[in-house]
Amino acid sequence: MFLRMIKGTLLRQWKKMLMIAFTIALGSSLATAMLGVMLDVGDKVNQELKTYGANITVVPKRASVIGDLYELEDGGTSGAYLKEDELGKIKTIFWAFNIVDYAPFLNAAATLDDGSEVTVVGTWFDHHMDLPTGEQLDAGVVSMRSWWEIESGAWLDEQAGADPDAAMVGTALAQRLGVTAGDTIHVTGSTSDRTLKVVGVYDAGGDEDDQIYVQLGTAQALDSLEGSIDSIEVSALTTPDNELAERAAKDPSSLTVSQYETWYCTAYVSSICYQIQEVITDSVASPVRQVADSEGAILEKTQLLMILITILSLIGAALGICNLVTASVMERASEIGLMKAIGAQNGAVSALVLTEILITAVIGGVAGFFAGWGFAQIIGHSVFGAAINIRPMVIPIVAVLVVLVTLIGSIPAMRMLLRLRPAEVLHGGH
Repeated sequence: MFLRMIKGTLLRQWKKMLMIAFTIALGSSLATAMLGVMLDVGDKVNQELKTYGANITVVPKRASVIGDLYELEDGGTSGAYLKEDELGKIKTIFWAFNIVDYAPFLNAAATLDDGSEVTVVGTWFDHHMDLPTGEQLDAGVVSMRSWWEIESGAWLDEQAGADPDAAMVGTALAQRLGVTAGDTIHVTGSTSDRTLKVVGVYDAGGDEDDQIYVQLGTAQALDSLEGSIDSIEVSALTTPDNELAERAAKDPSSLTVSQYETWYCTAYVSSICYQIQEVITDSVASPVRQVADSEGAILEKTQLLMILITILSLIGAALGICNLVTASVMERASEIGLMKAIGAQNGAVSALVLTEILITAVIGGVAGFFAGWGFAQIIGHSVFGAAINIRPMVIPIVAVLVVLVTLIGSIPAMRMLLRLRPAEVLHGGH
């Protein structure tokens, strides 16, 4: 009998039940989309921000000490260098998979034929190397400086057997010298000179526009610094700092064993810096604080925005359900009054109405989940250029939210149902 009554109500009031299902579907679809994106957006936001530069710099310990003493931001290495052959070790740390890119740099002071000085920067462009772990890596400034605009020519292609004397020149220097792609520039270092062939002219929008970028070995040869580098820029996916990360950044030894393990095994920028220092001899790894702080702030604000959208959508769904269910109870007042008159208790009548609504909610919730999955993919591809992976935990969260919103939205209607008196309904209040 109970099931027949539910079936009869669903068939008789199918339009109103369809509206309830549609309202719930809208709420659950937005909740699914926002939760799915929010739980998967961290790495994608970080990955997006990586196109704007590294968030970790590694310099020799001696250079770091001198820089701190004299408050120098970029005062050179003062004769201290890192070892080029240790670069592969960066991909052997605990958070190796969070290291998405890195590149070494060596600044060589050179002289042009007109007597003016110029900085020749040796680095990786699209460098390929075999790692100690047996994996392979392609890294360099091509991806780490993706915002650079190539005015003429192209990026130096390191993997195509490029000429060791190939070079890229900044727009300011190229305009001063009157050179473009295909021309040559003669530079003289402290121990040797080279005739560089310009393969590209770039616009970086900064001091780099007055510099020449060459392959690492070419810059090393100018000053006989084979195997040496000034610094390393690292681009890593990190977790926003908290109080533990801030304490550890100041002094890891101040942590308890449990705190140390938690910090070390979490992708905080400070823990990644610490692990890099462990594998690179006499080095100091420091976060580029502006970038690291911006990543955390942007991620937190993005997640807060999605939470607010989810809450507002669920509030809207609850209000819609409230109106629709209340209207449904009012239309069925005579039927409910008759049920009470022949002996039905409030609990049984409430259970009947709630069951009908929950069945409708399940249908709307399932439809909304799949619609939300589709919305999440649209957001992922349009904003991040990649699919959103809906985590399994989203399913029970959305299910609980749908039930809660349905029950909360039904409270006013249930209160009306409980106060309904059969005599007043059946006899028009006389």
